[in-house]
Amino acid sequence: MHSSAPPTRPCRASADHPAAPGAGPAAVLSGARRRALRGGDRHTDTAHLLHSLLESDDRARAAVGDPARAARVLGYLVQRSIGYGLHWQHTVEGAHPRPGHAARRGGGSHASASAPLSPSAAGAVAAAVARARRRGGEEATGLDLLVCLAADPTCRAVEVLRRAGTDPAALAGRVASRLVMCHRGDGPDGP
Repeated sequence: MHSSAPPTRPCRASADHPAAPGAGPAAVLSGARRRALRGGDRHTDTAHLLHSLLESDDRARAAVGDPARAARVLGYLVQRSIGYGLHWQHTVEGAHPRPGHAARRGGGSHASASAPLSPSAAGAVAAAVARARRRGGEEATGLDLLVCLAADPTCRAVEVLRRAGTDPAALAGRVASRLVMCHRGDGPDGP
């Protein structure tokens, strides 16, 4: 039996964007960058990626859990600029500043026109592409990105998942197993 869920958005590495999701429509990455810019954030972090991914990818949203759980995760992500997540404002996710020095982010008028990926977000995107290549393809799905986001215990996306009552390690394991089964043709989304 095949899943009726629409296909996830691909991630593809290119010369211009070495590990950028979606060389085609780039829905997840462009949505995350737009969200970062609207919020006046200098960098696109893993919470921006998770927010865009869950909004644009039905399979990733379903993997998080039932609709109520996915709505709870999205609720935390929406609150980022009005309460939850305000403690992130003056730091760059994944940056390793010198002791005593916080990595500062620019204000709204100083935000980069492209909102480059934070070190943690760039790592998750690169890991998603690497996962896909290990399976024999050069494109990664939203589920690959979800696994990589959930697997980094120090990233903001994992903090959001935990706050919303989702176990990130269990989520990463469940989705990774599903991807292996689908690649072999054993799962509901297999060939």
